[in-house]
Amino acid sequence: MDYRYHCYIPSAPGCNELPFNPCDLLGFGLIVLDRGQTWAGESGDREILAVVLGGTAHFTVGGEKFPAVGGRANVFAGKPHSVYIPAGVAYEIEAVGPVEIALPSAPSDLALAPYVIGPAQVASGRWGAANFGRDYHQILTEIAQPDLPAHRLIVGETYTPSGNWSTYPPHRHKFDNLPAEAQHEEMYYFRVQPADGFGICRMYTDDGYEENFTAREHGMQMMPSGYHTVVSAPGCTTYYLWFLAGTQRTQGALEDKSLTWVGRTVPMLRDLGH
Repeated sequence: MDYRYHCYIPSAPGCNELPFNPCDLLGFGLIVLDRGQTWAGESGDREILAVVLGGTAHFTVGGEKFPAVGGRANVFAGKPHSVYIPAGVAYEIEAVGPVEIALPSAPSDLALAPYVIGPAQVASGRWGAANFGRDYHQILTEIAQPDLPAHRLIVGETYTPSGNWSTYPPHRHKFDNLPAEAQHEEMYYFRVQPADGFGICRMYTDDGYEENFTAREHGMQMMPSGYHTVVSAPGCTTYYLWFLAGTQRTQGALEDKSLTWVGRTVPMLRDLGH
């Protein structure tokens, strides 16, 4: 069976779409604009979180204006600005200068007002320890931003240092069996520093399927199900925008049972300064 769970998304001027999508709920687009250029669209029956990867843009969403959203030079230069675009509205984006904007989306029937998420609202920290330590930004989650409404979308960023593993131990989001696990689709959109660097993303399922995807600039790992983990090549830092959607916004992940012991070492490793 050809699962086709990974691809590279184009980065041409305008709005770039996934060449294919095995997920039922999640969608993604990448907007690339130069100074003064605009992009207009309609959200339809989907909610969208426009995450400014780099640059600044003016947003008009459902007639409401949000000027000069953004500011970081690229994904490795600080916390993001984002704009929540609810279902059922028209929106327009005008580039102040060169800008890249990610558009993760999911179905929604909620009548919500658009809003901006500034860097001060983005939670940050470090998960794991030692050579599976990585840094994160939580942009739109029910844990870090309980006051920000959304129907399905859960969105954040992870930075995996040179030679380190991320999303480790590997976990899945296959069944609704809270508090141990919640059913979610998930996608990773990759950027790499330096730009010609790489990482590896491993995805595998309980029935024995697995694939190892070379995570380069604009790589996409799409996971309707399955365990997943990422490693950065020595000398490279991988970034990925992660986003999930399911029947609920409560997060719950089930770790690979053969590797749960690794997670239990985190307190000890941190006590040792790792």
